[in-house]
Amino acid sequence: MRLDKFLKNARIIKRRPVAKEACEKGRVLVNDKEAKPGTELEIGDEVEVRFGNRTFKVKVQGLEEHVKKEEAENLYEVIE
Repeated sequence: MRLDKFLKNARIIKRRPVAKEACEKGRVLVNDKEAKPGTELEIGDEVEVRFGNRTFKVKVQGLEEHVKKEEAENLYEVIE
């Protein structure tokens, strides 16, 4: 699954264009490497998102195409 789509489906970032922009500006890392919006994710990958002076790091637990709001948190495990 594409990184920008995962960020939207997991409700880490609300909208896909915003997720794409964050990736293009270098605010998203996958396995400690700067990632593009089209980076393919796999289960077990670590995704780090920088929001201003905060960082949010998660481990990918699932890659679902369609997720209900209540189930979005099941797609990742918070590391930091």
